[in-house]
Amino acid sequence: MKSKISRNEIVAIGLMLFALFFGAGNLIFPPALGQAAGTNLLPSMIGFLLTGVGLPLLGVLAIGVSGHSDVQSLANKVNPAFSLIFTVVLYLSIGPFFAIPRTGTVSFEIGIAPFFPDMSGGFNVALLIYTIIYFTIVGYLSLNPSKIVDRVGKVMTPILLICLLIVLIATVINPINEPAAPIGSYVDNAFFKGFQEGYLTMDTLASFVFGIIVINAIKENGITTKAGIAKSTIKAGLIAAGALGVIYFGLAYLGATTNYASGQANNGGAILTYAANAHFSVWGNAILGFAIVFACLTTSIGLISSCASYFSKMFPRFSYKTLAIVFTIFSAAVANVGLSLLITISVPVLVAIYPLAIVLIFLTFTDPLFKGRVSVYRWSMLFTGIFSAIDGIKAAGIQIEGLYSLLNQYLPLFEAGMGWVLPALAGAVIGLMFPSTKKPDSLTKDKISLYN
Repeated sequence: MKSKISRNEIVAIGLMLFALFFGAGNLIFPPALGQAAGTNLLPSMIGFLLTGVGLPLLGVLAIGVSGHSDVQSLANKVNPAFSLIFTVVLYLSIGPFFAIPRTGTVSFEIGIAPFFPDMSGGFNVALLIYTIIYFTIVGYLSLNPSKIVDRVGKVMTPILLICLLIVLIATVINPINEPAAPIGSYVDNAFFKGFQEGYLTMDTLASFVFGIIVINAIKENGITTKAGIAKSTIKAGLIAAGALGVIYFGLAYLGATTNYASGQANNGGAILTYAANAHFSVWGNAILGFAIVFACLTTSIGLISSCASYFSKMFPRFSYKTLAIVFTIFSAAVANVGLSLLITISVPVLVAIYPLAIVLIFLTFTDPLFKGRVSVYRWSMLFTGIFSAIDGIKAAGIQIEGLYSLLNQYLPLFEAGMGWVLPALAGAVIGLMFPSTKKPDSLTKDKISLYN
């Protein structure tokens, strides 16, 4: 048993975590934010970095520091039924329903289609052929999850970072344009708009899952004590968070400084493609294509591995390899609906469940302050769920004007899409009024199992 992990091992795990996080949404949303935010780039990026970097880091640390074996045990203090439903929805959202298919679609639209203009768009034969090849590679690499650190942290990530840095350094040295005036919600609510844009990366949801991968990688390096795992998780998490923050800000700055030349593009992929071409011509598109394919591959591998591991425990009759293959095939099929439809469908779901994940993370870290009262978890999550569900309905375009007008008038931050914040705090206060409840024995067992 080792008490300390080497610096090289920590760096490899940190880079692996960065690459797992940095996938499709991480590439396309910051440039679009930068272009729309314009001169309000800084407050927008502060909000984005909170949900795109800060919260995912806390999610990883919540798993590593708290000692819970998975997100289901983490949420179990709310209610066993809630923890099961929340965990299944989370895995399906960051797995075969949204995040994994999006990696295939984004890598096609940005990494392949620019070289063949007639290929872009929704369903077509070229996209079908590409997704078959792409997900065959993903499925093959996902069949042996024990190799994930070597494959991702030591091989794919350096290639990804080099490709991205080439484009971003050129942008900083020689920006195409000056940032323009902000548009839309970025005019008056730049911070909150950026905060919500961070939802679309899905990284806070994925952090619960990737935290388990990090802990397993640490344990494979001989660290099994609670203190050792917690300390190593913090170090690896900070490496990943630092890399994410730098790349995100660079991508957003790229978007802000290509405003006039490329017009108000609807997605960051078009902005990235234009900027890479402007700086390096066709070679820029090739560099960008490599970066995007590697970014999407690494995220897909991590998500397929995590989903297959979780559901194989839930349904023991199905082996890990069987589920990995099923999720890979399903994701390939969903990817063929096209990027725009995937984003449209995912937004209301993310708006509804993201606040629950955020509140769960903060309750986990503040647990000692209220002595683990189950009532605090339950009331806070109940109030959060009610108002985040309303936000999700609103994001889906379903009009309930009377309710929306009432909440706009009396509930702070509702108009900015953050109406769940005060109800979450109110629920926690109400929960504090109830007597302390002893932690369920099952939770203690879950914690102990993580370190054995």
